[in-house]
Amino acid sequence: MDVRLKPFDFAQAVARAGLRPDGTPLAPRASGAQGAAPASFQSAMTQALRQVSASQLEAQRLQREVQLDNPAVSLEQTMIAMQRAQIGFQAALQVRNKLVQAYSEIMNMQV
Repeated sequence: MDVRLKPFDFAQAVARAGLRPDGTPLAPRASGAQGAAPASFQSAMTQALRQVSASQLEAQRLQREVQLDNPAVSLEQTMIAMQRAQIGFQAALQVRNKLVQAYSEIMNMQV
């Protein structure tokens, strides 16, 4: 299993979020019969949580296979999957904590 970190491409991430490099939204596209919905934070967060859940389920499956002495599943592969799931969960938890903190700060602002 090849585990490599890719360099972060800011321009690609901004384009994927439907924004210009200065942070303004792109002009809405003319939607045809099957036009894609505009990218939103909610859809990005939902997709990220689904990926975290899928990685946790995969790690659990590999753990079960190792416990059953399946020769096709290695301990190294299982440990990497477990670490991947843990890092994804910790990242999601940090995002949630930052969102709660931002919400609290906004609610405490005086108008």
